[in-house]
Parts: sequence; C-alpha cells; structure tokens
Amino acid sequence: MSLVYVNGEFVDSEKASISVFDHGYLYGDGIFEGIRAYDGVIFKLDEHLKRLYSMAKALLIEMPITMDEMKEKVIEAVKINRLKDAYIRLVVSRGKGDLGLDPYKCPKPTVVIIADKITLYPETMYKNGLKIITSTYRRNSIQALDPQIKSLNYLNNILAKIEAVKAGYPEALLLNQEGYVAECTGDNIFIISNGILFTPPSAVGSLGGITRSTVIDIAKQLGIPFEEKFFSLFNVYTADECFLTGTAAEAIPVVEVDHRVIGDGVPGPITNKIIEEFRKVTSILGTKVY
Repeated sequence: MSLVYVNGEFVDSEKASISVFDHGYLYGDGIFEGIRAYDGVIFKLDEHLKRLYSMAKALLIEMPITMDEMKEKVIEAVKINRLKDAYIRLVVSRGKGDLGLDPYKCPKPTVVIIADKITLYPETMYKNGLKIITSTYRRNSIQALDPQIKSLNYLNNILAKIEAVKAGYPEALLLNQEGYVAECTGDNIFIISNGILFTPPSAVGSLGGITRSTVIDIAKQLGIPFEEKFFSLFNVYTADECFLTGTAAEAIPVVEVDHRVIGDGVPGPITNKIIEEFRKVTSILGTKVY
C-alpha cells in the first residue's frame, strides 16, 4: 500500500479519487512533472518545481499552494512511503468544473503527488544500447502547443509509443512538421558527430528537459563541444553516437535507428562517459530527504 497526496491530504492510493467533472480528466487540461529520487535525494527538485509553476502561469492555472509548500509535500510523499529511490509524479489539473469547456468554471485546481518505485529500461539496454524507429506521427506544432508545457493531453506521444511497441521497439523518434528531428515519445535526443555533441533546440518542438540540461552541463565540464542545432534523420543515421535523456530513462545509448546502425553499433565512448558522469551527480544535485 502507498499513500498519495490529493488536494491537501495523504490518502491510500487504492482509495484516492478525483471528480469525474475534473477538467484534467475530461479535457487533459492540466500539467505534470516527473521527478526522480536517488538514495534519499530528490534530483533537482527546485528546477522541476520552477518549471511546474511556470507552466501553470502560462496556462493561467492559479496554484492553490505555494512553491515552498509544494516542496514540503513532495518531500513528505517520499518520506511517508519510506522510499529512497523513487519516481515522483506531480499532477496539477484545472480542477472540477462542468461538462462545458470553460476553464473559468473550475474554481480550484486539483493537485496530486504520487511517489512510487520506478521501473527502468533493463540494464542490458544501457550496456548494449537501444534500437528505435521513427514514428509516422509528427510532433505537435509549436504554434498549436508550446513544447515547454508538459500537458496532460499526451496523445501525440502515446500514439507514437503505440506504433513503436507494436513494431517491436521500445521507443520512437518524432519529427516536427518540417521534418526536423524533435524528440522521442518521452525523451530528448542527442547525437555526436566528429566529436561535437548536438541536440535539437526547443524551437524545433522539443522539451527543454532537466536531464537534458544536466547532460549539457556535464558535456561542458568534460570539454566536449556542444551545439543546439536543427538536424534531420540523415544526421542521425550518419552520427558517430546517439543517446536519449529523460527523467525515467536517465541517459541511455541508441545503437540503431530505422535499421541503420549508429557508429560501430555499440554505445560510443563519449556516450558512456556522459552516462558515467550523470550517475555520479544524481544523488548530489538535489534536495536531501533523509
């Protein structure tokens, strides 16, 4: 049994509930954050909360608790469930309204905090690398929805994930409307060519991920040249190395894309070094719980 936070109190996860009139449920009108805890340290909690509250501001969702109060509740969620290594999901919806679309009929947002164990990719995939495909679905246009908003309407990503899983692959790459590489269904993408590390900018339709920014900082500290750049599938197919980053995935190598072998077909030396360094900082860069 685990306890989850719902609108001011911790309740048994089996009994936790929200209204069927909640606009997060009815329309996907809300936002979320995924956060990791490593050995009793919540990784970059402050950065995640700043992003959550920025998204709420952009969507005109008036947060019912302060950022400091939210931080206290996240820490409590980890403690009350006696977790040291955990995945934490913060969900904020527009709240209970009526069956109409009008968000101003939702007087108070719904806040949910879930802290639970995390299921990762198997360790063999970190050692041997992923094989992925490119989805036929295109990333939502940034003119329709800014990629910096982690909306509860994740259907674009889910359809691409379904496509990948049905084809026998764990992940799919999404292109934007112009055919440039954006990101995967739940992860950012990096490629390495001629010793230079590249990742798409937010303008292409990718999320400015917190794991992504950590990897960029690590690359700079290691003296690896780095650029944000628009690039196509050709650049992925012909890259020397490739890897993905995300809260759940951390940093994981990719060795094949659309049946094209990347580099030598094994995780490359720069990728392995970045993964090694990332794992060193996960229990350092954050908020200590215990």
